[in-house]
Amino acid sequence: MTTPVSQPDAQAPNSFRVVEISREPIELYKILKFEGMAGSGGEAKAAVASGEVLVNGKRETQKRKKIVSGDRIEFNDEKICIRLSSPISENTALPGQNVNTEAEAQGSAKE
Repeated sequence: MTTPVSQPDAQAPNSFRVVEISREPIELYKILKFEGMAGSGGEAKAAVASGEVLVNGKRETQKRKKIVSGDRIEFNDEKICIRLSSPISENTALPGQNVNTEAEAQGSAKE
């Protein structure tokens, strides 16, 4: 679901690690859990509920707060900036998948 990105990003403030997500929104506690910032989902929820997590510089207490691209999260001396990864288009083949373009499909229909 999330992919750490090592290269610096123009939108990420200094000292923030960029994390790509495949879809948005994603719940705050899930990001903390998947990125290893919290040991478990329960620990992540407790940290948020107790006000230990900052989202965009403000204390956040909603465990299921919807996080989107551009949001910045700070917890336990870790700082991450969220970025949406490139969406997969209809014509993008996934591994093991054969995708015909519309033009190819029309050509097949004429035969």
